[in-house]
Amino acid sequence: MEQAERHITGRDCNYGVYYLLALNLFEKAILVMPNMETENSNISRAEELKVLANEAFKAHKYGQAIDLYTQAIELNTENAVYWANRAFAHTKLEEYGSAIQDASKAVEIDPKYSKGYYRRGAAYLAMGKFKEALKDFQQVKKLCPNDPDAARKVKECEKAVKKLKFEEAIAVPESERQSIADSIDFHSIEVEPQYSGARIQGDVITLDFVMKMVDDFKKQKCLHKRYAFQIVLQTREMLRALPSLVDINIPDDNHFTVCGDIHGQFYDLLNIFELNGLPSEENPYLFNGDFVDRGSFSLEVILTLFAFKCMSPSAIYLARGNHESKSMNKIYGFEGEVRSKLNETFVELFAEVFCCLPLAHVLNEKVFVVHGGLFSVDGVKLSDIRAIDRFFEPPEEGLMCELLWSDPQPLPGRGPSKRGVGLSFGADVTKRFLQDNNLDLVVRSHEVKDEGYEIEHDGKLITVFSAPNYCDQMGNKGAFIRFEAPDLKPNIITFSAVPHPDVKPMAYANNFLRLFS
Repeated sequence: MEQAERHITGRDCNYGVYYLLALNLFEKAILVMPNMETENSNISRAEELKVLANEAFKAHKYGQAIDLYTQAIELNTENAVYWANRAFAHTKLEEYGSAIQDASKAVEIDPKYSKGYYRRGAAYLAMGKFKEALKDFQQVKKLCPNDPDAARKVKECEKAVKKLKFEEAIAVPESERQSIADSIDFHSIEVEPQYSGARIQGDVITLDFVMKMVDDFKKQKCLHKRYAFQIVLQTREMLRALPSLVDINIPDDNHFTVCGDIHGQFYDLLNIFELNGLPSEENPYLFNGDFVDRGSFSLEVILTLFAFKCMSPSAIYLARGNHESKSMNKIYGFEGEVRSKLNETFVELFAEVFCCLPLAHVLNEKVFVVHGGLFSVDGVKLSDIRAIDRFFEPPEEGLMCELLWSDPQPLPGRGPSKRGVGLSFGADVTKRFLQDNNLDLVVRSHEVKDEGYEIEHDGKLITVFSAPNYCDQMGNKGAFIRFEAPDLKPNIITFSAVPHPDVKPMAYANNFLRLFS
């Protein structure tokens, strides 16, 4: 009996242990189940957001797509697709630095994810970093050996790198380079009797000539090389004489118009003149850089602006943008367009003249106008900008680089550039710069905006962008700003894109870039 009791007690004891173990596991399962449910819910919601982001991307709403991909990433940080997709959206907004960061995260999560390398390579390529791009596309080819598209891109990239190495090998230092302008005598160039286009009589460029030239351009006719040389060379002489920071005086009761990026959209430029009048001493303009590239009528834009400058120097002011540079023109179409419509000599001449463009302007000692933005350090004075030696290709750092490339950010302080060049600066940086220089407002361009403009930094900074439906796909409005003296209160006018001949943006860009666009 005792043995039986002991046996039963031992068995009950084992059952008790099993019961306690089972209870413990059950309690853990109860605790884990909500977490699993939450995790599964997050993954499902992230996928829903990705679908919405893809739809926004297809509708060319790239900013909205970035926001939606960001929300998906916050719910599921380990999905390489979300990072690569957001990288692609950043690329569409020319935010190549951010695109490289996102694509790098995608391949960190999944080293075999070919699209991550592809997106990063495309961003490097857009920045002109061909060697870095080649490494990524070689990795794509390695992961997808039977993909003819990957093989073609590697081949194009290899050609670009070889060409770059050759150009570096034969390059002459800028300090030793002879001026191409000094070798050109436009007077000696004969104009054929059958030429029926606009003609300059003597050395004076008149409004009649400019309007005839513009009318020819509207009909997609070319200006004779003799007159194109004359316009560009005369503009060069005027620009060379200007300081790097130009002071503009607007008399009381007079107005002044500031336009942002035009980017080769000639027919939209003409629409600005329709809406706001032709440039004249009574109706002066400042075009704030990025006249060329991307749009396929860049030559018509730059010759029109230069011709008005020659006609009346105080009717039009021109500032340098980041696209008035060899590296950008080589990639984004202007170099190819000039070579196609004129010749190689003009390619070199425009590059030289772009180095003469001023870097910034100040209206009535109150409004600072610059293409890009402000600086990586505090304490920069207007005198520092005036002192910049600008007669060379833009560097990748320093005041000149930052004037052409930087962007505002919503957060205070400074941050890395989403473009990979320059920096991002907050409202506190803008406020200190204005205070240090007794200014009221910063006007800049450089960024496409849905409404053609954006007011930021507590009303102390305005972005103005004058290329509506940018690249025939963004759907944005264009804008320009009219200032009335003496108060210089900004009056912003917006406008929509107008039709243009069926020549696509980037039609003259390098083949390898069109492959990735």
